Amino acid sequence: MHPLITLEEHYISTRVHAASKEVRDHFAPFPAQTMAKLQGLGEGRIKDMDSGNVSIQVISHGPGDLSPELCADANDDLAAAIAQNPTRLAGFAMLPMSQPDEAAVELERSVTKLGFVGALVENHLNGTFYDAERFWVVFEKAQELDVPIYIHPTFASDSMLEYHKGNYSDSIATALSAYGWGWHSETALHILRLYASGLFERFPNLKIVIGHMGEMLPFQLDRVFNVTDRWAKKVPFKHVWHNNIWVTTSGMFSLTPLDCLLKTTSIDRILYSVDYPFSTNEKGMQFFEEIEKSGLIAGDDLAKFAYQNAEKLLKVKTKAFTN
Repeated sequence: MHPLITLEEHYISTRVHAASKEVRDHFAPFPAQTMAKLQGLGEGRIKDMDSGNVSIQVISHGPGDLSPELCADANDDLAAAIAQNPTRLAGFAMLPMSQPDEAAVELERSVTKLGFVGALVENHLNGTFYDAERFWVVFEKAQELDVPIYIHPTFASDSMLEYHKGNYSDSIATALSAYGWGWHSETALHILRLYASGLFERFPNLKIVIGHMGEMLPFQLDRVFNVTDRWAKKVPFKHVWHNNIWVTTSGMFSLTPLDCLLKTTSIDRILYSVDYPFSTNEKGMQFFEEIEKSGLIAGDDLAKFAYQNAEKLLKVKTKAFTN
């Protein structure tokens, strides 16, 4: 069995949870068992990793438009946990994207001082995407540091949620705006907005990671290529897709979307992930075994998918893992 590296794995700082009503309100509906796993960064998390053959887990903090100070606290808490298990844990920085200059400073601190391997940011800031140039200082810093930015779905703003309401309960509208549809379509839209804005022309070596088998883009990719070719950009979207975008399998354990992803995307840009603790490492390992049995990914490509692509992207190193 190959060692596995996972990239979309979550935690909550107990310090930030205590200090931020937004964070407390967001996680209030979650069961106690999930909260315990989110807040746990020690023995329990390592045990769960062992159960799923995960050699290195790249951890990021839960959602929230937090102050620079609270983001720094979240990153410091994660760095302290990584120091206790430096061969098993790694970190993506939490950034105060509402204050882009401070976010760039925190990204640099997290990478150069704390040893983090990049950052994970929410897909929008209360309905505002990052194609506006005021946010680009963050992407400029990521290119300078040669680390990826993981763009992760987040819950709809009030105006976005209104769009999903209809002749059904508000709970269904919330589901449609989030994990049932909107998370993925909105993240795909964000990637296209970043492309349309010229971000990748300004920062040609920028590295962006998206999850969930490509957030619907692989299925639409030929159409997207044709449409974006009409936009008279210096760099075709096809070039961006194959050179600036990496895709994880986080939270999706089905061969059908994986088959589509493999037919549209280089195996060098596809990375295994789980979405812990919202998905279990055991379920992820079962899916990996299903992939291997199916032959969809085999031989050297299976090692790339399992850990080698992540090693190259994140500049980390794992070793064979025996459960």
